[in-house]
Amino acid sequence: MIAVDTNVLVYGHRRDSEFHTDAEARLRELAEGRAAWAIPWPCLHEFFSVVTHPRIYAPPSTTGEAVGQIEAWLGSPSLVLLGEENGHWAALRMLLIEGKVSGPLVHDARIAALCLTQGVSELWTMDRDFSRFPGLVTRNPLKP
Repeated sequence: MIAVDTNVLVYGHRRDSEFHTDAEARLRELAEGRAAWAIPWPCLHEFFSVVTHPRIYAPPSTTGEAVGQIEAWLGSPSLVLLGEENGHWAALRMLLIEGKVSGPLVHDARIAALCLTQGVSELWTMDRDFSRFPGLVTRNPLKP
């Protein structure tokens, strides 16, 4: 199962992104496909925060636009939402220690733990910080 990180979600939504066309196409393939795909809940929260932030985008996405985008993804019958389950702390603790995580990188460790404990085979991201987490396979879906 492929999981999708925040940056790919943002680029797929924001038409003013240089990566929009490719990101939107990759997300559409997942959403319209039959294979299960996933979005970690923290990535949906962060997506909303980023696209509606007026210091990041001028103009930012409206609340309605961001909510509408999230609801479109949630409408995909093959989507699996990843949230904390039993065993999450053990996985997160290991990643925090082995990845030498501090400060805001705990957010990435949380996403990595969700992926590793819930059957994700690959995380689509453009964030190289995920390389610090052993066992998590990442891929930039926007690179040829």
